[in-house]
Amino acid sequence: MKKTTIIAAILMISASIFVISCGKDKPVSSESNEVLTTTNGQIYVIDTMNSKAEWKGFKVVKSDNTSHIGTLKFESGEVTVKDNKLESGQFVIDMNSIANEDLKETDGNSKLIGHLKSADFFDVEKFPTASYEITKITEAPAGSDYNTVLDGNLTLKGITKPATFNANVKIKDGELSIATEPKDINRDEFGIKFQMPAAEGLIKNEINVQMKVKAIEKK
Repeated sequence: MKKTTIIAAILMISASIFVISCGKDKPVSSESNEVLTTTNGQIYVIDTMNSKAEWKGFKVVKSDNTSHIGTLKFESGEVTVKDNKLESGQFVIDMNSIANEDLKETDGNSKLIGHLKSADFFDVEKFPTASYEITKITEAPAGSDYNTVLDGNLTLKGITKPATFNANVKIKDGELSIATEPKDINRDEFGIKFQMPAAEGLIKNEINVQMKVKAIEKK
């Protein structure tokens, strides 16, 4: 009798674990950079009103008349500064804020945004935010158009991948700015695999991304 009771209890616990695990979506495990930065320093808080990420998507023929451009807003973020140098940083992007700048409403702007928010692309209902965490900061090589190289972990649709950006970082009078070089991100690596019929023009796997961040010293 005791043996039957124990077996029944094990089965009930196993069933409970199964229900809990199936009822909750877990982030996709993926590779990332080791965090080598430090948070030892003065905190600067992201000015969300004056910061944005710019994006550009292309059809196979990469030209202006076969592309869409737009923006995303930052939800939150902060960076650490020590001895007037950037030490670390982490930014959260509001995926529901995605906007298009090349189409008018009469040309299907709302339709495009609705499609980008759907499960075909960014699935913002399930993944309302994306993020970028700086893991390493180095000085750019001499002669570069940028003064800093940022290594970090980019998380999109629950998938984290290493991402490196060349950037210009400026710190003056309690304000910090980060302007990254436009960079192509492979959407396929983040599970964004939607493709249009070939007759309508295939969509390139690359999404061009640029971050423009402003932060204010926290008093």
